[in-house]
Parts: sequence; C-alpha cells; structure tokens
Amino acid sequence: MFQDLSPWINVTVFAGAATVVWCAGTRLARLVDCIAQKTGLGRGLLGILLLGGITSLPELAVGVSATLSGAPVLSVNDVLGSAAINVVILALADAVYGRRALTSTPATPEAMLQGTLSIMVLAFAVAPSLTGDVLVAGMGAWSWLMLAGYIAAVWIVSNSQGLQSWHPNRGQPPAPPTETRSAEQDDRPLDRLVTGTVAAGAFILAAGFVLARAGEALAEQTGLGTSFFGAVLLALSTSLPEVSTVLAAVRLHRYEMALADIFGTNLFNVTIIVLVDALHPGDPVLVEAGRFAAFAALLAIVLTAVFLVGMIERRDRTVLRMGVDSLSALGGYAVGVVALYQLR
Repeated sequence: MFQDLSPWINVTVFAGAATVVWCAGTRLARLVDCIAQKTGLGRGLLGILLLGGITSLPELAVGVSATLSGAPVLSVNDVLGSAAINVVILALADAVYGRRALTSTPATPEAMLQGTLSIMVLAFAVAPSLTGDVLVAGMGAWSWLMLAGYIAAVWIVSNSQGLQSWHPNRGQPPAPPTETRSAEQDDRPLDRLVTGTVAAGAFILAAGFVLARAGEALAEQTGLGTSFFGAVLLALSTSLPEVSTVLAAVRLHRYEMALADIFGTNLFNVTIIVLVDALHPGDPVLVEAGRFAAFAALLAIVLTAVFLVGMIERRDRTVLRMGVDSLSALGGYAVGVVALYQLR
C-alpha cells in the first residue's frame, strides 16, 4: 500500500504516526509512574514489564507482519538495531537532565542488574553466526536459550525489589522535587490508570505499525539495502516510544525508571526474535540473519557496557551537558553505523 504512494505522502504519514507515538509514549510514562505509587511495586520492575513491553509493540508489529510476508531477517535486524538505538536514547536523556551525568543518579543496583541481564540475552543473538544452530521443536536452539534467559532475567529482577545489598557511598542524587502532578491524576483509581495504560499501548501499537510501514516504503524509494534499513532507519522509527517515555521519565525525575525502560525494552525485544523464529518455517532465523545481525547485537552489548561502566564509576563530569559515558556511546554508535553500512 505505502509503496504505491509518493515519497512526500509517506513522509507526511510517517510524521503523523511519529507524533501519535510520541504523545502516547509521554502519557504512558506518567501512567506507569502513578501505577508504581499506588501498587507499591518498584519502578524498576514496572519499567522492565510495563514500559519495556508496551514500548516494544512497534517492533512486535513489524516482527509479525514482516515474518508472515516472508522477510524474517528484516524483523531480526529491526529488533537488534533498536537495541543499540535504545541505549543511545539514554545519551539524549542525559543531555535533557544536564545538571549531572545520568549514570550518577541510581541509588540502587537494579539498573545495573538489568543492564547486565540485557547483555546476557543479547549475547545469545551473536552465537548462531559463530557456532551455527539447530531446530528444536520448531525453533533454533539459541532462540530457546534466549527465551529461558528472558524468563530468568524477569525472575531475578522481580526478586531483587527492595533488597538493600548495595548502596553508593558517594554521589547520592538529591531527593526529587515536590510532585507536580495534579490531584486529579494522583486520586485516579487503579483501574482507570490500567485502562489508560492499555489505551496508550493500543495507540503505540497502531501508530507504530503505520510508522514502520511508511518508513519501509521510504527506504525502498530511496534505494537503501534491507539489512541496513532494518537495523538503522526502521529501528529508529520503532524506537520513538522509548524516546518519549524516557524523556518523560527524566522530566518526572524518575531516573531509574528511564534506565529500566531502556534495559527492560532490550530484554523484552529478544522475545520478539523468539516469536519470529517460531513463525518462520525455514532454518533458524538467527542463522539466516548472519553476520549483520550478530554485529548489531554486539554494538548494543558494547553500548550497554559503556553505561554500566558509568553507573559503576558514578562520576558527575559532563561534556556538552551529558556524561562522558553518554558522549562515548554516541561516538561508538556512529562508528557502528558505518560498519553496518559496509556489511549491508
């Protein structure tokens, strides 16, 4: 459908869908924050389950539609490319925060735990290009390991809530300012908050699907390769929900929720690869994706590790309104995009 439209119409559709995704994502962050207050659940756990799952809906829409249309590799490249871009979003949030390096704010080890777990599951996406893969009950063996890794990660994070096993001995962030949300928002019952969250997720899913389809048409009209398009341009478009939710969380001074959103999204996204592998009737999909997908996963792993180093060091030094780790991640991603372009 979108391939038959002119490039200018596709640009207009793309911009409109991006606006819907942005607004819904911003609203979603506020709703999840209210749910965290009313239920007493940790913002880190809700970040990995609610924010991570809902903001992954565009990738899910692309994964299912592309796989059913015979392009599963496009889905894999979209997911792994999004994982790298999602980490770069933290650098953007760092620039918005401005006063201190974002990685100096976590007061608990939960964000570091989630980042480490995301590296673990992303590593499973690299292995098939090196060792090969075999089908087990309709999916590649490495896909089964990725699914097991995700389930284990959610269990570990859920059981880490409230633990006081680690505290920073310096650089403790200042207490958040007085809440600015209205009494109407604070007094809304839980069922209305859940309904609003579901509605925001529906908007993100529908608009994300249109966004991906219009972006795919634009990529074909510009002549870019499918692999590079999936890992960079399509991944950028499907990562817009994370941009809006992370920036909204930072403005609400929910810094750990912002970190949990990104690492939780990257954890959840591996289940999309598992779903793509289950729907794909041929060989294990990660083998078909090959070196390009493996490098995209390695790029996401390296960028995540950069932020983990920053959270461990907890240095406040900023350059251009962002931490040194954020600036390093931006530079690393730029180099990675050049390498991906060569591998396309």
